[in-house]
Amino acid sequence: MNNTLLLARRGIHAVDHVGLWIGLLSLRLILAWEYGEAGFEKLHGSNWFADIQDQFPWPFKLIPADLNWALATGFEIVGAIALVIGLGTRFFSASLIVLTVVAMLSVHWPESWSSLSELLKGYALTNEGFGNFKLPVIYIAMLLPLVLMGPGRLSMDALIHHRVVKSSH
Repeated sequence: MNNTLLLARRGIHAVDHVGLWIGLLSLRLILAWEYGEAGFEKLHGSNWFADIQDQFPWPFKLIPADLNWALATGFEIVGAIALVIGLGTRFFSASLIVLTVVAMLSVHWPESWSSLSELLKGYALTNEGFGNFKLPVIYIAMLLPLVLMGPGRLSMDALIHHRVVKSSH
């Protein structure tokens, strides 16, 4: 193998190794910031869920608005903290996906659409009458690797897993 190819393979291997430590951490941190910010905004704001309760998908529309507000606030804040430290990452990532889908369907989805091209106008960051579900879709896409792959090596989950595996041998 020539030196250039060997050097390239070593470089890719090094990037892969660094990615195991910080790749998923970067997703966890940006998501923690976004969900934490939303949670603290709810914590210090007034409950507007009663105004949109009828737009929530089943079974969330059956839950009282105050309880929905408390659950959303709690999962956003506790989920953000869990993502930062990488504890219960798969559980909280899945929970935040559910929360995001509910928010997308209740708040960000267009009220009506008659064609796929009309629906796709809502894949935007501004609401010009077509919804604005781009950001929730991006958050879901960022949470999926955390559900499927876990938090990465730089996490409490990985530390706990390492200790459990080490103590079982």
